[in-house]
Amino acid sequence: MFFSGDSSRQRKVDLGGRSNRERDRQKYLDETKHAREQRLRFRHHTNTAIKIQKCFRGRRAVALARSEIRQQFCTQFGEYGEHADRNAFKPSSKYLRQLLFFFRANDNGDIVRLVEACRLLCESVQASGNILDIFEDGDQFFDRVIVKYRVKCFVLCCLQALHRNREQFKSQLSSPPGSSDSPALLLLETVVILTDSSFPWAGNTLDYVLEKYTFGHFRELILTVSDQGPQTSISGAGVSHLECVLTKLASQCTQMYYTGHKCPMKLNFPAQIMSIPFLWKQFPNLKQVVVSQGLWSSYIQQIASALPGHLDLLPPDTSSELPGAACLLGNILEIARFVLSQPNCTLKMAMEFATVSRFLMEELPHNFKFSFKEKSKNDEDTDMDEYAMQITLNEELEKQILNAVDTDFLKELVRILCGEAYQPGDTTSNEGPSDAEAAAVTAVCAFLHVTFTVLPLERFMTGLAYTTELVPTLWCYMKRCHLSHRWPSTAALTGFCPGDAPGWMLPLSVFCPVYRHMLMIIDNEEFYEQQKPLSLHDIKDLVIILKEALWQLLWVLPSKATAAQKAVLSESSQKRFSLISIQEKVSTVAAELLAQLQDWNSRRQFTSPHDFHAREAVDEIFFTQAVSENTRAHDVLERAPFLVPFTSRVRIYTSQLAAARQKNSVHTPFARHRIRIRRDRAVEDAFNQLNGLTEEELRGMIRVTFVNEFGVEEPGVDGGGIFKDFMENITKTAFDIQYGLFKETSDHLLYPNPASGTIHAEHLQYFEFLGKILGKAMFEGILVDIPFATFFLSKLKEKHNYLHDLPSLDPELYRNLLSLKHYEGDVSQLGLYFVSEDNEFGEQKEEELLPGGKDIQVTNANVIMFIHLVANHRLNNQIRNQSSYFLRGFKQLIQSDWISMFNEHELQLLISGSMDGMDVDDLHSNVHYAGGYSEDHPVIQMFWEVMKKFNLQQQKRFLKFVTGCSRGPLLGFKYLEPPFCIQRAAPEDAPDELLDRLPTSATCVNLLKLPPYK
Repeated sequence: MFFSGDSSRQRKVDLGGRSNRERDRQKYLDETKHAREQRLRFRHHTNTAIKIQKCFRGRRAVALARSEIRQQFCTQFGEYGEHADRNAFKPSSKYLRQLLFFFRANDNGDIVRLVEACRLLCESVQASGNILDIFEDGDQFFDRVIVKYRVKCFVLCCLQALHRNREQFKSQLSSPPGSSDSPALLLLETVVILTDSSFPWAGNTLDYVLEKYTFGHFRELILTVSDQGPQTSISGAGVSHLECVLTKLASQCTQMYYTGHKCPMKLNFPAQIMSIPFLWKQFPNLKQVVVSQGLWSSYIQQIASALPGHLDLLPPDTSSELPGAACLLGNILEIARFVLSQPNCTLKMAMEFATVSRFLMEELPHNFKFSFKEKSKNDEDTDMDEYAMQITLNEELEKQILNAVDTDFLKELVRILCGEAYQPGDTTSNEGPSDAEAAAVTAVCAFLHVTFTVLPLERFMTGLAYTTELVPTLWCYMKRCHLSHRWPSTAALTGFCPGDAPGWMLPLSVFCPVYRHMLMIIDNEEFYEQQKPLSLHDIKDLVIILKEALWQLLWVLPSKATAAQKAVLSESSQKRFSLISIQEKVSTVAAELLAQLQDWNSRRQFTSPHDFHAREAVDEIFFTQAVSENTRAHDVLERAPFLVPFTSRVRIYTSQLAAARQKNSVHTPFARHRIRIRRDRAVEDAFNQLNGLTEEELRGMIRVTFVNEFGVEEPGVDGGGIFKDFMENITKTAFDIQYGLFKETSDHLLYPNPASGTIHAEHLQYFEFLGKILGKAMFEGILVDIPFATFFLSKLKEKHNYLHDLPSLDPELYRNLLSLKHYEGDVSQLGLYFVSEDNEFGEQKEEELLPGGKDIQVTNANVIMFIHLVANHRLNNQIRNQSSYFLRGFKQLIQSDWISMFNEHELQLLISGSMDGMDVDDLHSNVHYAGGYSEDHPVIQMFWEVMKKFNLQQQKRFLKFVTGCSRGPLLGFKYLEPPFCIQRAAPEDAPDELLDRLPTSATCVNLLKLPPYK
């Protein structure tokens, strides 16, 4: 404790270990925490027990009081209230006060007492005629407060009694008013009396009972008594009392809605009652009231105000075949036609209907199918697991939903919503549509867009196209938007469309399939001469709109998305009304329509072919992407190839062929097939030696040796030129009409001979072989002179032929059918039947167009069907087998996607080249010189002077001489492989006898050996 002289502080070392107090500290804290939690838990349990005991004591006291008051009631008014008189309803009377206090809906005795009270009320009202006299006396203010409360409770007790005993009252509820004095009818009659609009407290009473799930109770009542099915009304004869009460309540609730009394959507009439399956068939009188009194408008407004969360407000589905949203949609659509035809139907009402119906239709299960939909062969082969996952709606419900494609309904809907947008007299105005017009058009387009994805198109497309004014009205709207350069935003107009969808998307998604359907039916006279439904000038503007829309969708808009965006797109793509689904729909239908318009333009030009091109030139980036899959350029060529100029598409086509040839040569580098061909038996020899080759062998190198009539091989080595000569000779012979496999039209265009089987026993095998020959010519880039009929070229593209294709086969028959179509008299007097008369080698043969067609007479009602069946028979059925075999052989060498980017007339150019003369200047610009020749050489100058004087036939012979083919390259001589070359055949100082020789050629290298003539 004293200073030792050492100022440094020594370290203290404790060898005693850790203190027990420190070790026990955490244990003490844990124990304290546990004790505190126990005290809190005990306090909570105590409070809970007190509340439960309090509630129990209260309920027990009420039960005892209820029993005591029930006993007092029975003592004073009789066991069931039979001693009460009309004064029992006065405020001073204990009758109603006691009854409402002790009443229990699960007590049969209380039900009887309540029914007797209802009977007394009905008799008193009938005797007095004034319901106020029954309830009032003394102090009016005090009385009215008491009466108001008692009336509300009285009505609620009646509804609870009906709901609780609905199985017992089932048969009584189905009977008409006045048919009996049953308890259920007395309860319903009391509800009607106390909620009548003449009663001062009716509004308060309805407000009170609606909040107590009144319409939910009525829903369960209706579902209980409707076991006999939806085919007839509940009563079976007349109007049931339940329907009368429901009708009055619906009418009064609608009046309250318009006066500002709002009921939660979950509790109101549309959600609870209109979602009942087949409501109108059970309650036809209610249907009439809803339509005639305008109740429908308020119901649509209430549903629209709840969007888009309406599904959460609907009651549970009655079954998997009867979803609540689908039942609500079916009931709305069933009366829509009648409501829209009412003179008081406003634009706003129709817009709200379209919006509500669209939302409800979106909620139909994605994997459901209509049970009555026609099955195709593919449907029959559907896997059982996939079929098990499909949802089938109730057949009656399907019929209800099909009201969405009812012709009269669609006509009224389009008339109301598109009427303002249709201004046929003002086609040149640059003033865009107003917001109201745009909103109306958007509403109907949104509804139809979803309808197209849900319902079978064949059910209503013809009615939509020809019965309504949809096409001209939508076109007028789109044209005004186009000329004014203002397309209203879809998202801004609907408020429910995800993303900022351009304003042209929705109208195009509806306009394109409907107008395309019309183009499949109308004839050339209607399109070109009468210019129905659109003028040719309007179609030019339509082409501009379509091509710009497609270019934006397929090329300009970004094609890649982030992972988060992909997740959103994947989720939204499942929705029928989403930005991605609309984009996909427009990409498809706009491309189909533009392709069809291009076909019409190819038949008779109404605008320049260049008007279909989105861009005059395509950069190298496009060409690089075009040959690769999953690129935007490939998508453009697959969906809308006509946006790209023809020459650019040919470049891509030739590059695809070159890549295929290169790929085949890599797989089989030394494979070549040699054949010996007799010139007088070229077709048969080629058939025997080539038809059995595999696809790879056909794509490989084939070398030809010709044999003369003495069996001696002709001199020459086939470096490709002899093969070209062989291809030209065999196509000239086999496709000649004298050979019998093909016939020609009046324009000398070829198509398969329907009677080929009578000429060649193996005619179908020959058609397959000729398909291979044509495919081989195209695969090797050899142009052959085979002018096919346009309708047959469509079959190479695997397209079906329609009435408007008939002129390319039989113009006279087409004119006769048009005359029949526009015949104003009685068609049945012409003596026509559903048969087609075919003339084969002078022999008349009848073919039935329908089963039993020889007994079915053509009338004004079925003449259109007859016309299309005749066209289908001539264009498709007669040559079905020949075309099928020809296409089978053709596709072994030419893939469908290679030629899908060309129309029929362009495909003919790929086969035969241009019919125009040779472009001498083009050949001159792409020539090579060898052996001492040059551009300035006198012989070369004389050569080009002579070439310019050649006529068409001389030009063909020259090309045949130097290239082996009488037609020049498709894209010009710049793409001739190898390039055309003129070589000097002798030195300049050669003797005259050498200069007297004729020019020679090497067709395998496109070489002209030209002596230096003097």
